[in-house]
Amino acid sequence: MYRSHNCGELNASNINTEVTLAGWVQKSRDKGFMNWVDLRDRYGITQLIFDESRTDKAVFELAKTLGREFVIQVKGTVIEREAKNKNIPTGEIEILVSELTILNAALTPPFTIEDETDGGEDIRMKYRYLDIRRNPVKNSLLFRHKVAMEVRKYLSDLDFCEVETPYLIKSTPEGARDFVVPSRMNEGQFYALPQSPQTFKQLLMVGGMDKYFQIVKCFRDEDLRADRQPEFTQIDCEMAFVEQEDILNVFEGLTRHLLKEIKGIEVDKFPRITYDYAMKTYGNDKPDIRFGMKFGELNEFAQHKEFPVFNAAELVVGIAVPGAGNYTRKEIDALIDWVKRPQVGASGMVYAKCNDDGTYKSSVDKFYDQDDLGQWAKITGAQPGDMIFVLSGPADKTRGQLSALRMELATRLGLRKPEEFAPLWVIDFPLLELDEESGRYHAMHHPFTSPKPEDMALLETAPGKVRANAYDMVLNGNEIGGGSIRIHDKATQQLMFKYLGFTEEEAKAQFGFLMDAFQFGAPPHGGLAFGLDRLVAILGGQETIRDFIAFPKNNSGRDVMIDAPAAIDDAQLKELSIMLDLK
Repeated sequence: MYRSHNCGELNASNINTEVTLAGWVQKSRDKGFMNWVDLRDRYGITQLIFDESRTDKAVFELAKTLGREFVIQVKGTVIEREAKNKNIPTGEIEILVSELTILNAALTPPFTIEDETDGGEDIRMKYRYLDIRRNPVKNSLLFRHKVAMEVRKYLSDLDFCEVETPYLIKSTPEGARDFVVPSRMNEGQFYALPQSPQTFKQLLMVGGMDKYFQIVKCFRDEDLRADRQPEFTQIDCEMAFVEQEDILNVFEGLTRHLLKEIKGIEVDKFPRITYDYAMKTYGNDKPDIRFGMKFGELNEFAQHKEFPVFNAAELVVGIAVPGAGNYTRKEIDALIDWVKRPQVGASGMVYAKCNDDGTYKSSVDKFYDQDDLGQWAKITGAQPGDMIFVLSGPADKTRGQLSALRMELATRLGLRKPEEFAPLWVIDFPLLELDEESGRYHAMHHPFTSPKPEDMALLETAPGKVRANAYDMVLNGNEIGGGSIRIHDKATQQLMFKYLGFTEEEAKAQFGFLMDAFQFGAPPHGGLAFGLDRLVAILGGQETIRDFIAFPKNNSGRDVMIDAPAAIDDAQLKELSIMLDLK
């Protein structure tokens, strides 16, 4: 065998033991008469020693030829190390080598394989197989494995059954573009890669599986960000004969289990807030509640005071920034420039400083007296030493702008601490949202989401006010999971399709298989899907998901390591009955 032990397990209790190790050369230190080599594998590092007075001459000379990342096998004796290294588990011992075999020589790597590397992201992505050898990436992948195993353990203990669903399916409208796959055997026709296993998990409920889960790849052809990939992984779950409360309890339990087992953190019952409250209080539907800075709506005390900017606004809203009362004019001006960037889009910003003596100083003192500013402080919760920042304009747009400012300020103030975890549920989403360009309603989640039973009558009179039986789990300002109670009868599903603008023929063509299944005794059911990549990244204290994916794509959706996507030759195109028109 290539090894009797790995490079992370030997210690003082193994002294005088004959061992065989294999791994990669991390580095070597040649002192002429003595040569030390750090041997690395997934489990750790063990120091090897080649001593001119104790090592076979041929072995000693061969050791001098070793370069970084050579793959070698050694046999030798565990001895006590003179200069001990207390920072690693193997730091009390070293291996006096008697036999050395070079299993594979290696080119000099394009960046150093160390925790702190000199390689930029582009070069590390091109040589990702080398990057994985570094502890930060390796440990992220091991961390992901640990999370996935705890998920499987928790759900399996609750009688969930893991079932695989197809990757080659039918293209259906689910919000994002599908990746499509041509079928050679069915000329001119295409499969689609699933954006989620939504319809299949519903069919599993019709099939009586009762509790299903799957850790599954999903695919969406959409513009990318640091926290998105064209292929991503979901913890996909569905349950039969349940109401919303059942699902929230199960998956709150799962999240609590992960926080305890992975991070050693105990969390009480998760807060629940409505979508409307989230939007009015934080400006978005995935609020970070690790810190305050809740929105205060100021229309009553900001309008009709001869300040035309506020008087013309649909909404005047502010936040109190703790300890920001000492900001200089330069710092305030920089923040004003920040909110005026195209990415945020505000036309300007008003501020009011809360002095330690209880008075106020604002950028609009000409229009507002101390009583007015005192009301601003009361509504926003500002204390002496704080600063109030105020934006105004169209309600939805202004809330979004203030939300971006709130998150930016929290980052600058160090309030978004990666080792603090603040989960919550957001419930009562709108069922439908209006597309202003087309004038049509679209499902805010997907077409199979059930309306709140008490809102059914509003579908005819005020469809925009109908609430969905839907819920999202939010952790540290990120949506990590979402789901709903599904429609399980044909009549309601047909009604939903009608309000989404599907003709009867279109609905049958797209979803006839599901509608047919509903006629054979579909149980009430619902579920939830977690984004595993994002969940793992947050638990790991990182902002992006890329470090927790073995072979990620870049922001252009390319795998620069294997150079994909790539063109295919004319013979393949002809075989697939595809003609390209790239003009």
